[in-house]
Amino acid sequence: MTQNNLPPVSRALTELGVPHRVFRHKTPIKSVEQAARERNQSPQQVVRSIVFRIGKGEYLMALIAGTGQISWQALRKYLGKSRLTMAKPEEVLAVKGYVRGTVGPFGLKTPLRILVDESVPAQDEISMGSGERNVAIIMRAADLMRALGDVEIVPLAAKE
Repeated sequence: MTQNNLPPVSRALTELGVPHRVFRHKTPIKSVEQAARERNQSPQQVVRSIVFRIGKGEYLMALIAGTGQISWQALRKYLGKSRLTMAKPEEVLAVKGYVRGTVGPFGLKTPLRILVDESVPAQDEISMGSGERNVAIIMRAADLMRALGDVEIVPLAAKE
């Protein structure tokens, strides 16, 4: 596969020298559970990248593993902001260059602050968005954290 045939996140990881593999689903993905099953992973290994608008023209990305939800209260408290919203699909595309549901933390159109829930580095192997629909990146969580560099690891998961 040539560099041009790789999904955007894979191209970015390759340029950084980060080991990973590309997984192409045969059918459209409808849930975290389906994605995990087809990748031979547990749902807890699927990392979701969620983009939030935290101010006018100001965005951040939060990474969380599995099906859990981000605690809005914890996120607001950590950021010291009383208001924030999830970015709309058109904002995600305009600001990050990816369609919602395909977002990964690499190869972004513009750099942004990334918060990582403590559930992510707790995994051995993870999978995440590749920048293309129905295509995932699979890699070691330790490699992900090294490639992300100086990110903030924060307890963001909502308590069940």
